[in-house]
Amino acid sequence: MVHLNVQRSERVHTLLFAGLLTIGLVATSSTPALAGSGGFNNTGSMNVARIDHRATLLANGEVLVAGGFNDTDGYLASTEVYNPSTGKWTLTGSMTAPRDGHDAVLLQNGQVLVAGGINASTSNCRSLASAELYNPSTGTWTATGNMTTGRYDFTLTLLSDGEVLAAGGAACGALPSAELYNPATGTWTATGSMTGGNETDWALLLQNGEVFVVGNDNLYNPSTGTWTTTTPAPIFAHAPLALLPNGDVFAAGTIQGNLIYNPSTAQWITFAPPPCTTTKQGCESAGVLLNTGKVLVAGGATYVNAQPYPIEETNGLAALFDPSILTSASTGSMSKSRLGESMTVLLNGQALVAGGDTFDKHLGHLVQIASAELYTP
Repeated sequence: MVHLNVQRSERVHTLLFAGLLTIGLVATSSTPALAGSGGFNNTGSMNVARIDHRATLLANGEVLVAGGFNDTDGYLASTEVYNPSTGKWTLTGSMTAPRDGHDAVLLQNGQVLVAGGINASTSNCRSLASAELYNPSTGTWTATGNMTTGRYDFTLTLLSDGEVLAAGGAACGALPSAELYNPATGTWTATGSMTGGNETDWALLLQNGEVFVVGNDNLYNPSTGTWTTTTPAPIFAHAPLALLPNGDVFAAGTIQGNLIYNPSTAQWITFAPPPCTTTKQGCESAGVLLNTGKVLVAGGATYVNAQPYPIEETNGLAALFDPSILTSASTGSMSKSRLGESMTVLLNGQALVAGGDTFDKHLGHLVQIASAELYTP
């Protein structure tokens, strides 16, 4: 598969590798249909096929999908909104710039902050420093202050005081720097740097108000603006992440096991991966904490020993992790095999899966898709 940007191609191959290690303007016409308990069912497709997009649950219960990439259009500035009551996606205002490798976060005032990323203009190690705000009431985007450092594959985390922490990312190598966005002023201010560079999408706000960045195992203290290291994960830890009801952190791992981090003790527990993880496939491309307290993971890559050479296909496998007994069980498979999809828990408790890459057997490579489906616990 040929991509328009080497940086994005590396992200996809990293996702495939991690999977094997774990081995309105226009609206669609589909209407939602509830699946049975523990199953997936199709809902309306997005208007634009995309991967590396960002999905944000809005205060009104709708889901905003922004940016990403596809082989036909390249880097995307388009955004669209999913309405759970109708199962339809509607195109809304476009961002001020196409973005891939960006991040998004819902602010306390109900607007969505999107920042950073890459596009066709960011060659020679350049990354976007620009940021913008989406107003759900008007469906429009407006520019806000630029970050102090251009970055992609970084994390945005809403802090308890309403400010937003941007951490890590890359621009000609992994970045240790971090900065804070103040919604009241629309400006960014540098804060303490991490103890090491980190190119990751993996961060969580802990119950104690600190931010935990997985990958280099750094903790950010908003009170002091400083970072400290914590106990390194015993095996490779990666997305998806989930903050469990008891305050522990779930992280996907490898065939050697998945992980839970306890912030109080700074200790990790390793336990068996889901049954759909084997030496030849992974099924944790995306994941979310459901309202039931269980973690849903789904999608990934499957190694196929084909002729004349082996290939990596996508799968629709899914599993549920129960933190109370530290075990996972298979659940209904997605109707479309995919990886790199977004997954968002709706206010009604269902999980919305959208987009990503799927392996096209006729073409022999990955293609981006617009399809979406709902998981009903």
